Amino acid sequence: MTMPLLARPVAVRAIDLNDAQERARIAAWVEAQPGGSPFHLVEWTVAVAKGCRQIPRYLIAETADGALAGVLPLLLVRSPLFGTALVSAGFAVDGGVLAGEAATAQALASAAWDYAGEQGASSLELRGGAAPDARFHTDTDSYLGFVVPLAADDDAQLLAIPRKQRAEVRKSFDRGLDIAVGGDRAAHYSVYAESVRNLGTPVFPKTLFAAVLDAFGDAADILTVRHRGRAVASVLSLYWRGTVYPYWGGGTDDARALRANDAMYFALMNHARARGCTHFDFGRSKAGTGAAAFKRNWGFEGRPLAYHIRTADGAAPRAVNPLDPKYARKIALWKRLPLPLANLIGPHIARGLG
Repeated sequence: MTMPLLARPVAVRAIDLNDAQERARIAAWVEAQPGGSPFHLVEWTVAVAKGCRQIPRYLIAETADGALAGVLPLLLVRSPLFGTALVSAGFAVDGGVLAGEAATAQALASAAWDYAGEQGASSLELRGGAAPDARFHTDTDSYLGFVVPLAADDDAQLLAIPRKQRAEVRKSFDRGLDIAVGGDRAAHYSVYAESVRNLGTPVFPKTLFAAVLDAFGDAADILTVRHRGRAVASVLSLYWRGTVYPYWGGGTDDARALRANDAMYFALMNHARARGCTHFDFGRSKAGTGAAAFKRNWGFEGRPLAYHIRTADGAAPRAVNPLDPKYARKIALWKRLPLPLANLIGPHIARGLG
C-alpha cells in the first residue's frame, strides 16, 4: 500500500529586519521561486514602512534543518480614515504567501492572523499567491495585471505596439521632448503629485519614494521626460529578475498634447532592454477603467490578479477602492483642490492606504 507523502513540518518566526545576513538569505530564496516578486523582498517591506510610518513584520517558515520553506512580508497599516489592516505586501500590487507547500502557506497565514488580532487589525489582506485556506475570500474580479515580453530591439519594439498606439508614439518624436534617466527625485515627485491630483487621489509622501529608491539602489531609477526644460512626465521603476516594473508614473496637464506619456513608456521599454530586461510589467489596473484600456492599447492583455482577504467575525473589509460610489464626490472635490493644498494634505491620507 502506498502512503501519501506528508508535508514537512515547519516552524514560523518573525525575522530581525536589521539582520543583513538574513535579508540576503531571503533575497536569494525569493529570487529562486517562480512566484517571487520584488515585493516579497525584505527591502520593500522595510522601505514602505519607513516611507509611510507604518509597522513592518516579516515572517519566514523553516524546516527542521533550518532551510527556508516560505516567506510572508507584512505591513501593519493604521489609518484614522480606513482602519487598521495587516497587508501583504504593503503598498504593493503583489506579495502574499510565497511557499512551496500548502501546509507551509497555511502556517504562515495562521501566524499572520494571530499577529493581526494582537494588533487590533480587523483584516488580513494577501495580494497574490494562492488562498491559504477557506477562511479567506478571494477576489479575482477587481484587478488586472499586465506583462509582456520586450522585443529584440528598438525598431521591433515600436512595431510590436498596436497600430493606433504606435501612431501616438510616433507623434511624440517631433514634440521636442528630452528624455533622461537618473535620480531626479524632485522632478518625479512634482509630476507624480500633479498627475494623481488630477485623478482625484491623494499623493503618497515624498519619503515613500525616497525610501524605496534608497533601498533598491541600482535596481531602481527614474526616467523623466522634459519639454523646453520642464518635466512633463516621469516614472519610478524597479528592475528585478529580468523584468522592469514602472511603478509610480504620471504626467502633467501638458503631457497629453505632447504625447509625453507615450514617449515615456516607449523609452522605458528600450532603456529596460538595454539594462538586460526581457519583460515589461505594466502593473495592475482596476478592471473596466481607463488605465486598463490604456495598457490594452499598447498590446497588453490583462490577467486577473487574485487578492485574498480574511476578516474578523462580523467585520467588513477595508473600503479603499476609489471606484466605490461613496468616494465619487470626494474624488471630484480633490480634483479641484489647488495643487499645493493637495500636496500638503494628501500624504497624511495616502500613508494609510497601504
